[in-house]
Amino acid sequence: MNSTAMLVLTVWCAVLSAFDVRWRRLPDALTLPGAVIVLGYGFSLGTPGLAVLGALLLAVPYLLLHLCCPAALGAGDVKLALGLGAATALGGAQSWAWAAIAAPLLTACAGVGTLLVTDYRPRWPGYQARLPVGAQSHRHPGSRWLALPVIRIMILMWRPAWASDARTPAVRGGGAAVGEVATLPHGPAMCAASVLALLAGR
Repeated sequence: MNSTAMLVLTVWCAVLSAFDVRWRRLPDALTLPGAVIVLGYGFSLGTPGLAVLGALLLAVPYLLLHLCCPAALGAGDVKLALGLGAATALGGAQSWAWAAIAAPLLTACAGVGTLLVTDYRPRWPGYQARLPVGAQSHRHPGSRWLALPVIRIMILMWRPAWASDARTPAVRGGGAAVGEVATLPHGPAMCAASVLALLAGR
């Protein structure tokens, strides 16, 4: 992938990441045309089979996960996987593999960090962060050291906002309402992993 294509891919990923962080969605107007452009770039390089194979190998597992548990992975992530899978495959098998492995690890690390910040956030009057039973360390001193971070991040990512209260106003600027279990966007991790893997493989 030449420098111009790499720059375009990076800008595309940055815009998608901003959308996902701000609105928790990846618009079809960006994901699908981007995937088509990446696949077209693969055709122009004379490696259409490689681009298509990379897109399918990444998108199919994402699709299966989305169908099994829609709350864990959005449809936008599946569509994004088409373009990123094709792009990283054009960078070589090693780039594709590193991007595929690093994306969920980055999201998991972000989730663990979010939980740690939530644990240590001051409890001002009127604020109540609702965590799964057993994870409310402010009610049980010392329990934060006993709870396994991996289990807690799985609970956070895999369960929808089951503790939400429709009467509670949303936090200014979007995102989850106070009293809800916030979800983490996976798109930024996918984009970052793909761009870094391609840059490392150059």
